[in-house]
Amino acid sequence: MFWMVALPSRDGRQYVYRVYAPREALPADLFWAAFHCHEEDGAPRASDRFDSAEIWWIGGGTGPATTELTVHQY
Repeated sequence: MFWMVALPSRDGRQYVYRVYAPREALPADLFWAAFHCHEEDGAPRASDRFDSAEIWWIGGGTGPATTELTVHQY
């Protein structure tokens, strides 16, 4: 189970990242993990406004046991 974080960018696209994190992860931590992954990739500038991102949980009730954030572009 994982989180999905969608970031709007200045080129009009929306970039979506899969973030592996505990179910109890803070939304701000999920946002910054995806944002920093996007910035390191060299893609067009994404909005750094937290309220512009969409964050949702995919999976069952408990989530992974790991405490580290792992991010993959989807």
